[in-house]
Amino acid sequence: MTLFAVGVMIVARGPGVAADAAYGEYLAQECATCHGADAEDASIPPLPSLRYEELVAALKAYREGTRPNPVMQSVARSLGDAEIEALAAYFSGQS
Repeated sequence: MTLFAVGVMIVARGPGVAADAAYGEYLAQECATCHGADAEDASIPPLPSLRYEELVAALKAYREGTRPNPVMQSVARSLGDAEIEALAAYFSGQS
């Protein structure tokens, strides 16, 4: 984890799951390339509208190749569980 990512751990929306939303915010900068600066591009699913559990499940399915989307599969393959949970904590905490 980088120095930027070190911060207060928050309890995410998943039961008993602690994820670092500040680290998720850092990682989410790359998501803006496709999802837009506010991650709400009209042609791509709006990430802040999804629940923590939905985001975790989707990213893990992309990573495992069970959810089809070549771009997202490529992105998700580079994410570990901690990164997926941090991204989900960040996006699910947005309004």
